[in-house]
Amino acid sequence: MSPADTAHRRDRIALYILCLGMLMIVLDGTIVNTALPVLKDSLNFSDGNLTWVLNAYLIPFGGLLMLSGRIGDLIGQRRMFLWGMSLFTFASLLCGLAESQEMLIGARFLQGVGGALGSSVILGMIITMYKEPRAQGEAIGVYSFVASAGGSVGLLLGGLLTDVLSWHWIFFVNLPIGVATVVLAKRLVPDRPGLGLKENKVDVPGAAMLTGGLMIAVYAIVGVEKQGWGSTQTLGLAAVAAVLLTGFVVRQARIAHPLLPLRIFRSRNVTGANLVLLGVLAGMFSIFFFGARYAGEILGYSPIEIGLAFLPMTLLLGGVSTKGAQPMAERFGPRNVLMGGLTLIVAGVLLFSLAPVDGSYAVNILPSMLLLGLGAGLSFPSIMGLAMSGSTPEDSGIASGLVNTSMQVGGAIALSVLATFAAERTTAKLEAGATDLAALNAGFHVAFYIAAAIAALAIVAAALVLQDERVPAAAVDTADAVQLERADADVSLPAYSEAA
Repeated sequence: MSPADTAHRRDRIALYILCLGMLMIVLDGTIVNTALPVLKDSLNFSDGNLTWVLNAYLIPFGGLLMLSGRIGDLIGQRRMFLWGMSLFTFASLLCGLAESQEMLIGARFLQGVGGALGSSVILGMIITMYKEPRAQGEAIGVYSFVASAGGSVGLLLGGLLTDVLSWHWIFFVNLPIGVATVVLAKRLVPDRPGLGLKENKVDVPGAAMLTGGLMIAVYAIVGVEKQGWGSTQTLGLAAVAAVLLTGFVVRQARIAHPLLPLRIFRSRNVTGANLVLLGVLAGMFSIFFFGARYAGEILGYSPIEIGLAFLPMTLLLGGVSTKGAQPMAERFGPRNVLMGGLTLIVAGVLLFSLAPVDGSYAVNILPSMLLLGLGAGLSFPSIMGLAMSGSTPEDSGIASGLVNTSMQVGGAIALSVLATFAAERTTAKLEAGATDLAALNAGFHVAFYIAAAIAALAIVAAALVLQDERVPAAAVDTADAVQLERADADVSLPAYSEAA
């Protein structure tokens, strides 16, 4: 086997190990949703307390991603990944053994911490492993598939485990995955030394402001559906979060060793891609949440049937993101591919908004799933590549954490906005005399309209802000030569763009 083949095989194995860890974390986001009704009865949760099964995970996860990414840059990204996967696996064991509400909620908090530590550096590690454009694009495609399609796999797996075994197994299933990931990563994932804590002091006050601000913001967001956007709690928490995050930004601009180097935002692609990501998330989250509810609450699908209904989208997303997105990005440019993918997402969401109360899978769900699978398969690899295109190896962890924070916090904001308007529409329809199912479906339709509008605005933002970076033909032709050089060479990435 030639050195180039050996290097390629080594990096491919490392990529799959990292994505296996990411899959475990992503699965947890939706696998728990399917078991909530069973959890409520088993541990005697009230409706209000049941939300903490989700919130106890989301708050530390969303709050710690950026801090974890930066610390990973300093102490070594593989070390941070191993810490995160180990803690997540241990917390999953505690969740599965939980016999009380308090134990389950506490273990879910630990899961959120572990998920943030582990996932925050994965994309950065992939970027630094792959320097050649085509190989990097294909690797990002694999990561994007896992990060975006893992949710629908979680719906299917969660329903299967809950129905066949018990809710405990939605957590126990993480144990073999987590142990295998940690063992294999320690042996097979390359370790790039961090920048060092002595030369780059950790900004403790900045870390406290960032983590506190993000956690408070996430707490405010997850409480919106119950408290409302104009409530004293929501407005008060939002104000506190805004003060903390503003203070953090001001501090980063003034100190010698910032936790978040503001130079990262000089790149239009880094800044723009994280903003455009909100449009992609609005479209996909609307389908994952309201589409699943439509299938379950209106059409009467079981949890397993809901998972199977999403399977065509998952399969198409996987095929396009791993095999089709990179060749198209090379030919047309990642920005143009992203805009095309967003257009398909808008079409898929709008098509779903036409679903009636007496709809059918073949007519009202499957066509949308195909459009969304194709659109997401094109969008996610392009947007991930653009979001990381302006990061240096020294800042790849914080750039990765920033992307993940945009996904988690941005997704939570999008879902809260959609859920609020959907609930208001449902209430108005009920007061007007509509049946329960008709009112519920009308609320779903409003959520789909708003999600489609946000995704459409993201197309405009992509056209105005993002810079198209086509892969030169020469770079593609010399892929083998570059792979040979990568066998023992250090990895470098493009410098930050200074474009206004």
